[in-house]
Amino acid sequence: MSRPMPSMPALTFAPAILLRAQGIRVAFFDVDGVLTDGGLYFTESGETIKRFSTLDGHGLKMLQKAGITPAVITGRDSAPLRTRLKALGIEHAIYGTEVKAPAAERILERLGLSWSEAAAMGDDWPDLAMMQRVAFACAPLNAHVEVKAVADHVTISQGGHGAARELCDLLLVASGRYADLWRGYLA
Repeated sequence: MSRPMPSMPALTFAPAILLRAQGIRVAFFDVDGVLTDGGLYFTESGETIKRFSTLDGHGLKMLQKAGITPAVITGRDSAPLRTRLKALGIEHAIYGTEVKAPAAERILERLGLSWSEAAAMGDDWPDLAMMQRVAFACAPLNAHVEVKAVADHVTISQGGHGAARELCDLLLVASGRYADLWRGYLA
Protein backbone atom coordinates (compact mmCIF):
# COMPACT_ATOMS: atom_id res chain seq x y z
CA MET A 1 0.00 0.00 0.00
CA SER A 2 1.48 3.33 -0.99
CA ARG A 3 0.85 6.68 0.64
CA PRO A 4 -0.88 9.37 -1.36
CA MET A 5 1.53 12.03 -2.55
CA PRO A 6 1.02 15.39 -0.85
CA SER A 7 0.03 18.12 -3.28
CA MET A 8 1.70 20.96 -1.37
CA PRO A 9 4.74 21.22 0.92
CA ALA A 10 4.03 21.28 4.65
CA LEU A 11 6.53 24.07 5.37
CA THR A 12 5.19 27.59 5.81
CA PHE A 13 6.54 30.94 6.98
CA ALA A 14 4.77 34.17 7.90
CA PRO A 15 4.03 36.28 4.81
CA ALA A 16 5.81 39.35 6.26
CA ILE A 17 9.03 37.34 6.71
CA LEU A 18 8.81 35.98 3.17
CA LEU A 19 8.32 39.48 1.74
CA ARG A 20 11.39 40.70 3.61
CA ALA A 21 13.44 37.75 2.26
CA GLN A 22 12.50 38.19 -1.40
CA GLY A 23 15.21 39.14 -3.85
CA ILE A 24 18.06 37.51 -1.91
CA ARG A 25 20.86 36.33 -4.22
CA VAL A 26 23.64 35.59 -1.70
CA ALA A 27 23.48 34.23 1.85
CA PHE A 28 26.40 34.63 4.27
CA PHE A 29 26.87 32.03 6.99
CA ASP A 30 29.09 32.06 10.05
CA VAL A 31 30.45 28.64 11.01
CA ASP A 32 30.87 28.13 14.76
CA GLY A 33 27.42 28.33 16.34
CA VAL A 34 25.66 28.41 12.95
CA LEU A 35 26.92 25.56 10.75
CA THR A 36 28.25 23.79 13.87
CA ASP A 37 26.93 23.64 17.42
CA GLY A 38 29.55 26.16 18.53
CA GLY A 39 31.47 23.67 20.64
CA LEU A 40 35.18 23.24 20.13
CA TYR A 41 36.26 19.61 20.16
CA PHE A 42 39.93 18.67 20.35
CA THR A 43 41.63 15.33 19.87
CA GLU A 44 44.45 14.27 22.19
CA SER A 45 46.91 15.59 19.61
CA GLY A 46 45.21 19.01 19.66
CA GLU A 47 43.45 18.70 16.30
CA THR A 48 40.07 20.46 16.10
CA ILE A 49 37.09 18.33 15.19
CA LYS A 50 33.84 19.84 13.93
CA ARG A 51 30.36 18.35 13.62
CA PHE A 52 28.23 19.47 10.70
CA SER A 53 24.55 18.77 10.06
CA THR A 54 23.65 16.97 6.85
CA LEU A 55 20.32 18.85 6.88
CA ASP A 56 22.24 22.13 6.71
CA GLY A 57 24.47 20.75 3.96
CA HIS A 58 21.51 19.74 1.81
CA GLY A 59 19.95 23.17 2.33
CA LEU A 60 23.15 24.87 1.12
CA LYS A 61 23.12 22.67 -1.99
CA MET A 62 19.47 23.55 -2.64
CA LEU A 63 20.30 27.26 -2.42
CA GLN A 64 22.85 26.75 -5.19
CA LYS A 65 20.28 24.92 -7.33
CA ALA A 66 17.93 27.88 -6.88
CA GLY A 67 20.57 30.40 -7.96
CA ILE A 68 21.25 31.77 -4.46
CA THR A 69 24.96 31.78 -3.63
CA PRO A 70 25.92 30.49 -0.20
CA ALA A 71 29.06 32.10 1.22
CA VAL A 72 30.93 31.48 4.46
CA ILE A 73 32.71 34.04 6.61
CA THR A 74 34.34 32.65 9.72
CA GLY A 75 36.76 33.63 12.44
CA ARG A 76 38.45 30.23 12.34
CA ASP A 77 40.16 28.11 9.75
CA SER A 78 40.62 24.36 9.78
CA ALA A 79 41.12 21.45 7.44
CA PRO A 80 37.77 19.85 8.41
CA LEU A 81 35.94 23.08 7.60
CA ARG A 82 37.64 23.45 4.22
CA THR A 83 36.89 19.80 3.44
CA ARG A 84 33.20 20.25 4.27
CA LEU A 85 32.81 23.44 2.25
CA LYS A 86 34.57 21.86 -0.74
CA ALA A 87 32.25 18.85 -0.55
CA LEU A 88 29.27 21.22 -0.59
CA GLY A 89 30.62 23.15 -3.59
CA ILE A 90 30.82 26.43 -1.67
CA GLU A 91 33.19 28.62 -3.67
CA HIS A 92 33.01 31.84 -1.66
CA ALA A 93 34.58 31.58 1.79
CA ILE A 94 36.73 33.87 3.89
CA TYR A 95 38.53 32.25 6.81
CA GLY A 96 40.17 33.59 9.95
CA THR A 97 38.46 36.98 10.22
CA GLU A 98 36.51 38.49 13.08
CA VAL A 99 35.76 41.57 10.95
CA LYS A 100 32.96 40.15 8.85
CA ALA A 101 31.27 43.14 7.19
CA PRO A 102 34.32 44.07 5.06
CA ALA A 103 34.77 40.38 4.18
CA ALA A 104 31.14 40.20 3.05
CA GLU A 105 31.65 43.42 1.06
CA ARG A 106 34.52 41.78 -0.84
CA ILE A 107 32.34 38.81 -1.74
CA LEU A 108 29.50 41.12 -2.81
CA GLU A 109 31.91 43.00 -5.09
CA ARG A 110 33.16 39.73 -6.64
CA LEU A 111 29.57 38.67 -7.32
CA GLY A 112 28.45 42.10 -8.54
CA LEU A 113 25.75 42.25 -5.86
CA SER A 114 24.72 44.73 -3.17
CA TRP A 115 23.76 44.48 0.49
CA SER A 116 20.10 44.73 -0.55
CA GLU A 117 20.45 41.32 -2.24
CA ALA A 118 22.11 39.63 0.74
CA ALA A 119 21.06 37.62 3.77
CA ALA A 120 23.28 36.69 6.71
CA MET A 121 23.14 34.22 9.56
CA GLY A 122 25.28 34.73 12.63
CA ASP A 123 25.24 33.93 16.32
CA ASP A 124 27.62 36.30 18.12
CA TRP A 125 28.92 39.86 18.22
CA PRO A 126 31.45 39.54 15.37
CA ASP A 127 28.44 38.92 13.07
CA LEU A 128 26.49 42.04 14.10
CA ALA A 129 27.91 44.60 11.64
CA MET A 130 27.35 42.25 8.71
CA MET A 131 23.83 41.36 9.88
CA GLN A 132 22.86 45.02 10.23
CA ARG A 133 23.79 45.73 6.58
CA VAL A 134 21.99 42.87 4.83
CA ALA A 135 18.41 42.87 3.60
CA PHE A 136 17.58 39.81 5.71
CA ALA A 137 19.27 38.79 8.96
CA CYS A 138 18.79 35.47 10.69
CA ALA A 139 20.02 34.00 13.98
CA PRO A 140 19.92 30.44 15.27
CA LEU A 141 18.04 29.70 18.48
CA ASN A 142 21.32 29.47 20.42
CA ALA A 143 22.55 32.91 19.30
CA HIS A 144 23.55 35.63 21.75
CA VAL A 145 20.66 37.88 22.80
CA GLU A 146 22.15 40.94 21.01
CA VAL A 147 22.29 39.01 17.74
CA LYS A 148 18.71 37.82 18.10
CA ALA A 149 17.70 41.45 18.66
CA VAL A 150 18.88 42.49 15.17
CA ALA A 151 17.61 39.35 13.40
CA ASP A 152 14.56 39.42 11.16
CA HIS A 153 14.10 35.73 11.96
CA VAL A 154 15.27 33.49 14.81
CA THR A 155 15.20 29.81 13.91
CA ILE A 156 13.50 27.11 15.95
CA SER A 157 16.65 24.98 15.62
CA GLN A 158 20.05 25.50 17.17
CA GLY A 159 23.22 26.06 15.21
CA GLY A 160 24.65 22.81 13.87
CA HIS A 161 21.27 21.14 14.26
CA GLY A 162 19.30 22.42 11.27
CA ALA A 163 19.29 26.18 11.86
CA ALA A 164 21.08 26.94 8.59
CA ARG A 165 18.65 24.61 6.78
CA GLU A 166 15.77 26.65 8.17
CA LEU A 167 17.23 29.82 6.65
CA CYS A 168 17.88 28.01 3.37
CA ASP A 169 14.28 26.77 3.28
CA LEU A 170 12.96 30.24 4.09
CA LEU A 171 14.99 31.78 1.25
CA LEU A 172 13.83 29.05 -1.14
CA VAL A 173 10.19 29.66 -0.24
CA ALA A 174 10.65 33.44 -0.60
CA SER A 175 12.28 32.93 -4.02
CA GLY A 176 9.39 30.77 -5.21
CA ARG A 177 11.69 27.77 -5.80
CA TYR A 178 10.97 25.60 -2.74
CA ALA A 179 7.89 23.75 -4.03
CA ASP A 180 9.47 22.84 -7.38
CA LEU A 181 12.64 21.56 -5.72
CA TRP A 182 10.54 19.58 -3.21
CA ARG A 183 8.42 18.05 -5.98
CA GLY A 184 11.60 16.87 -7.69
CA TYR A 185 12.20 14.56 -4.74
CA LEU A 186 8.70 13.05 -4.85
CA ALA A 187 9.04 11.62 -8.36
